[in-house]
Amino acid sequence: MPNLYEGSIRADGLKFAIVASRFNEFITARLIEGAIDALVRHGARDEDIHLIRVPGAFEIPSVARWAASSGKFHAVICLGAVIRGATPHFEYIAAEVSKGVALVAMESRVPVVFGVLTTDTLEQAIERAGSKAGNKGFDAAMAAMELVDLRKKLEA
Repeated sequence: MPNLYEGSIRADGLKFAIVASRFNEFITARLIEGAIDALVRHGARDEDIHLIRVPGAFEIPSVARWAASSGKFHAVICLGAVIRGATPHFEYIAAEVSKGVALVAMESRVPVVFGVLTTDTLEQAIERAGSKAGNKGFDAAMAAMELVDLRKKLEA
């Protein structure tokens, strides 16, 4: 039987940064609520959750890098919503925020989780921010907690 490594989901004693865009606030507010709910349900204290607001999704990767390299957090959760419009702006922003967060995650010594919605319609964003499709902010926080624990186990 091979050795199995899996992270457990717990937040007690851990510090989290949530980097969230203000653009599309109607959606991002619900993602933030979902992430905080997941963290608190799993033992995080309010004072260990740090919300960092940025103007839009494009700014998320650079601020996530600052947070990840600060040494203050066990994980960084990136939240935002990019919704397709009538111009190619969507493609540029969605691609750059995705690549940027992925780059930060690969270079970071702490887990950096992608919780940025990239949807074709407002309705799809609403579904992913707390209605039919669950809350992707909650899901991102769950992944962050699991990755923190998995990293600890792999480094032990």
